[in-house]
Amino acid sequence: MIRRPLAIALFLALAACGQQSTESGSAADGQATLQTASTQSETQRFTAWLDAKYEELLMFSPQGLTMLGRKELNDQLDDQSEEAMDKRLAWSEATLAEMQANFDYDKLDEEGKTSWDIWKINVERTRAAVPFRRNGYVFQQMGGIQGSLPTFLIGFHKVENEADLYAYVARITASQKVVMQLIERARLAAAEGVHPPKFAYDGVIEQARKVISGAPFDEKGDSAIWADFQQEADALVKDGKITAEQAEEAKLHARKALLGYFQPAFQELIAWCEEDSKNALVNPAGVGTTQSNGTAYYELRLRESTTTSMTADEIHELGLREVERIHGEMIALKEKVGFQGDLDAFFEFINHDERFVYPDTDEGRQAYIDEATRLIDNIKKELPNYFGILPKADLVVKRVEAYREQPGAAQHYYAGTPDGSRPGIYYAHLSDMKAMPKPELEVIAYHEGLPGHHMQISIAQELTGLPKFRTQARFTAYSEGWGLYAEWLAREIPGTYVDPYSEFGRLSSELWRAIRLVVDTGMHAKGWTEQQAIEYFDKNSAVPLTAITSEIRRYLVWPGQATAYKIGQIKIQEARAKAEKELGDKFDIRGFHDTVLSGGALPLDVMQKRVDRWIEEKKKSA
Repeated sequence: MIRRPLAIALFLALAACGQQSTESGSAADGQATLQTASTQSETQRFTAWLDAKYEELLMFSPQGLTMLGRKELNDQLDDQSEEAMDKRLAWSEATLAEMQANFDYDKLDEEGKTSWDIWKINVERTRAAVPFRRNGYVFQQMGGIQGSLPTFLIGFHKVENEADLYAYVARITASQKVVMQLIERARLAAAEGVHPPKFAYDGVIEQARKVISGAPFDEKGDSAIWADFQQEADALVKDGKITAEQAEEAKLHARKALLGYFQPAFQELIAWCEEDSKNALVNPAGVGTTQSNGTAYYELRLRESTTTSMTADEIHELGLREVERIHGEMIALKEKVGFQGDLDAFFEFINHDERFVYPDTDEGRQAYIDEATRLIDNIKKELPNYFGILPKADLVVKRVEAYREQPGAAQHYYAGTPDGSRPGIYYAHLSDMKAMPKPELEVIAYHEGLPGHHMQISIAQELTGLPKFRTQARFTAYSEGWGLYAEWLAREIPGTYVDPYSEFGRLSSELWRAIRLVVDTGMHAKGWTEQQAIEYFDKNSAVPLTAITSEIRRYLVWPGQATAYKIGQIKIQEARAKAEKELGDKFDIRGFHDTVLSGGALPLDVMQKRVDRWIEEKKKSA
């Protein structure tokens, strides 16, 4: 059952008016009713305005529309120019002024006030980022267009008829303009002394070459994008939606677009990366050292990532304390399984004993996917005991596509559509099975899948009664904090972490996120180099060196992002502990989780206020 948060809030407001009134008779009742009606009216009017503005916002992103399962503008790609960024900023500022001029904050109900706060925060964040527009790395190994564009076209551009097929061709054609816009932005950044690390350029070049490897670009079999287009066209023929002749005509157009626009764009991208990599550092430190305004940029990134005012020093010290605490729990588990030796020896044992890895074969990779699927299916059965609101969209586990797969890279999640027609996808990098140890399989499945990202994002997308923009809101500390909280929560669910080494994997995952606090701030605020960070990570964890290197390189190109996980988890755990303490035996785990999830992604302080209101409401109802 999907609860409607706005309806619940209004119901509670009505109940509160009746309980708190010290007046008597119909006059008092009438006044309370009028006040509630006024609140309802203003909130409803405000929600309608937000929905209209959100529709305007979506029109800036044809790809965003596609990701939502919509087909407007599905023959276009997003404008990536600085001019487009200026237009979006001007639009955002105009909406803030309009909101403040036309609505009364004090007349909104609590959900309406939350919507106001989040809209304002988003505009302020967009404004604050303008001075640092050229600090971020346009091209890097984690999420550049060399991987995201083919993934988008192959995985998310929906082909149901001939028009969709030609929209696919149009997007292939548009790729050249978009790539050239990004190259121009990279040139502007480079002119200001901003260059990604050399490993980032190496990764982009390798991935881009894979994308344009195979037919129609060369004779090495079909490229991934050409194979997908042919499959889409043939499927329409099979379904009787177009003729074989129409399919061949569409393929001809696609082939011309791939050779005339797509391939030249990727060749230009490779050429730029090769050119600027001469200016890139081989063993880089973070942005605080390598960029002229890097200290201020990192402070911004920490505020955005954590939605707190914590400083780099505070986050660094928190990380050190958490690493020490988790090491203590690992030592206790080591002794429980009877291992003779210190923690470093236990790490070496986990890292090198063959029992802890699947074979580096197709069978081993399928075994990994099958086991992750089995564990997620177990969680699915138990969800109603821990959540009142459940996701409609299904979840599937897949291997990352070959053209963007990286040994040891982090697993990740792609959201399904709000209507549940496309499932959420948990993607695993399986090119190097030694970098995917069995003890960590379970905890990653819970983080990326259920009750982690799929649970939180699907519920947010499917919520009703809230402005639509809140169903798609993204705050890293909330969403990644939930993912890490979900790893911890899964301990309470039957059938999980049965193997003590899987519990070690959970601790390893939590330790991993604690180490992130140390190394992210170490590199970007304290001048640590890549190698120093790798050495600290390796000394304090059992994570394979391949994965450690990939992780450290991720933190270098995404400053601050990795700090969100542990801080978000801690804040959610603190909110739960407060609720349990104040409510005692009246604490309801389903109600707590629904409260946290039923408002969509939120800044952490807004989330805490939401839980505080729930606590007070539970006290009153008791």
